[in-house]
Amino acid sequence: MRLPATNHPHPRTNPLLNPRRATLTDMTSEAPTPAYRRLTVEERRGQLLNAALELFARRVPEDVSLDDVAEAAGVSRPLVYRYFPGGKQQLYEAALRSAAEELEHCFAEPPEGALTKRLARALDRYLAFVDEHDAGFSALLQGGSVIETSRTTAIVDGVRRAAADHILSHLDVKEPGPRLRMTVRMWITAVEAASLIWLDEEKEPPLDELRDWLVEQFVACLVATAGRDPQTAGVVRAALALESAEGPLGSLIRRVLPVVGDAPFVRLAP
Repeated sequence: MRLPATNHPHPRTNPLLNPRRATLTDMTSEAPTPAYRRLTVEERRGQLLNAALELFARRVPEDVSLDDVAEAAGVSRPLVYRYFPGGKQQLYEAALRSAAEELEHCFAEPPEGALTKRLARALDRYLAFVDEHDAGFSALLQGGSVIETSRTTAIVDGVRRAAADHILSHLDVKEPGPRLRMTVRMWITAVEAASLIWLDEEKEPPLDELRDWLVEQFVACLVATAGRDPQTAGVVRAALALESAEGPLGSLIRRVLPVVGDAPFVRLAP
């Protein structure tokens, strides 16, 4: 008896039933093609800023062109102008503002534990930024750029003010007097100068040593001011209550005492 005809392919020609005849095209023809997703305005702007920051981190601003930014972001020059119609100046200020926000957050630290350890963690973040954006950081703080304006200067000053506010909050001082406020601002200036010198000295000493040294410098500045200012003296006493003999401050005192203890005019308590 003759079987009725069917529409099913012969096993020899059906790639599913005859694996030897299956081809790569057969196995992949039904694979979904990834859908292209257009970036939102904020995502595209962020992409361009990140590309600019990477370039400014390696070169001084005047050595970076819009063509460089477009190439680094993988877009056309007209697209860069579309998001930054003010050209290179506007892009630089936007990138600078983005970097400034990151720097401001470096000193944000929960008000818990010893002051020296809080400062050490904040400096770890700050110095990591300096290390990553070395050329751009130097251009940012040293000034003298041909595209420096009053707006860019205000952005940098804003970072310094924010850092000072964070430090004063760590000291638990809401209304600092002129001497304490000056001490904090002097130390922030010292941190900036030390960072620039560290870059000039081919990043020596190691970062952890530089961090500990800057923490000790802050303590030394506070102690010197405490001898003249009752408010700062109260801050130092409160900070000492949270420190331990094994911590950074205890280590500093053990290293300093042999240096000053032998002076004939020094009379240390037994």
